[in-house]
Amino acid sequence: MLELETRIVKMLKTVFDPEIPVNVYDLGLIYRIEENDGNVEIDMTLTAPNCPAADFIADDVREKVASVKGVKEVKVNIVYEPEWDREMMSEEAKLELGLL
Repeated sequence: MLELETRIVKMLKTVFDPEIPVNVYDLGLIYRIEENDGNVEIDMTLTAPNCPAADFIADDVREKVASVKGVKEVKVNIVYEPEWDREMMSEEAKLELGLL
């Protein structure tokens, strides 16, 4: 993984869904991170299409990733394909939520 992408992932691990005590990266909500000369585009989903915190989470992702040294601009796309399910979570997230 590239150094900038590593720093972006580290920052994404500080973003939480207010209703779930696990970060969005380990929840498996981040589908794609593409970086090109400091411009970052992120595809992410939500645990439910009607998530009331959708705007809050997307704004938090955008603001925190924009604060990473080397990032110039951030675009966050909310996508619903493929549909999120529990199997997308990291082992750590499953342990945290008592699913293992």
